[in-house]
Amino acid sequence: MKTTARVAALVCSSALILAGCGERSDDSNASGSETPTASESTSEAPKEDHPDYKACMVSDSGGFDDKSFNQTSYAGLQNAEENLGVKTAEVESNAPTEFADNINALVKQNCNSITTVGFLLGDATLAAAKKNKKVNFSIVDFAYDKAPANLKGLTFNTAEPAFLAGYLAAAKSETGVVGTFGGLNIPTVTIFMTGFVQGVEKFNEDEGADVKVIGWDPESQKGSFTNDFESKTKGQSSAEEMITQGADIIFPVAGPAGLGGLQAAQDNDVWGIWVDTDGCVSAEEYCDVLLTSVMKGMDVAVEEAIRAGANDEFDNEVYVGTLDNGGVALAPYGPNADIDDELDATIQDLRQQIIDGEITVG
Repeated sequence: MKTTARVAALVCSSALILAGCGERSDDSNASGSETPTASESTSEAPKEDHPDYKACMVSDSGGFDDKSFNQTSYAGLQNAEENLGVKTAEVESNAPTEFADNINALVKQNCNSITTVGFLLGDATLAAAKKNKKVNFSIVDFAYDKAPANLKGLTFNTAEPAFLAGYLAAAKSETGVVGTFGGLNIPTVTIFMTGFVQGVEKFNEDEGADVKVIGWDPESQKGSFTNDFESKTKGQSSAEEMITQGADIIFPVAGPAGLGGLQAAQDNDVWGIWVDTDGCVSAEEYCDVLLTSVMKGMDVAVEEAIRAGANDEFDNEVYVGTLDNGGVALAPYGPNADIDDELDATIQDLRQQIIDGEITVG
């Protein structure tokens, strides 16, 4: 179990940003993350002014305050308003049955660009794009084999940083058992879990160890799921069950439900690893038990898609965020993680091997 004494986490503002290496004010080692923040990506360019362009967004059912992928994507819309001078509008979804109606409501508001957030909006977004060819559509966490000219997928190879998180977890585990669970058994969730398992397997191979992962089997594609992204109680229950099985590190991939996993980690003095954004920023109340977070730069991708539309440069080429282009990253280590220089150097070496194609993940 985790023996490092908890101390007050020294973190920056709780406003949601994707923290790059060294941005968080703490004494932890940096993990070598090079993911640009939205503020970094836009501050280098002159501000634009597109007052006649209206950019809009529809959330998944987790809402824009989920401290995860909806909130990070929404930050991209807010940044576009500030940096591009566009008008904005948004609609929160409470259930999947609302997706199509919410998209259509924004079409009726004369939105020039509509971004939908999440894999589950794939069908509704495609139908709307085909019907409304003059509107630019972008969708976070989905790609199509043949997308219409006005529909762009924004995807992220989160298996890459999750691999690094898995290796780190295996190295830090004292019980030899680590756990992961998801919200739903869908590709944008299981890609994290598969990368995590592969990272643990790499550690076992390198060190002759036998760290076990409970909660996900990439071979059978079966594992532990809360079957929603909203219930913190379900997430807490899933994590507590894993902790009773010996897991001393919990990796929830379940949006707001995953916060229950971090609560269980905090209550039981074990480690947690967060997803989508730097948990020490977006969920700072759990920073003291975080080893790191697996981040994806959804805010940057969303803003860039809106910028392309406003400048008449929109295309349907799928965006894929990777470690190489900075679209995904491992967050700085948590303030109590106590990662020694040797382990940090190994993580950096593995990161470079993935970028160079020497290690294939996913």
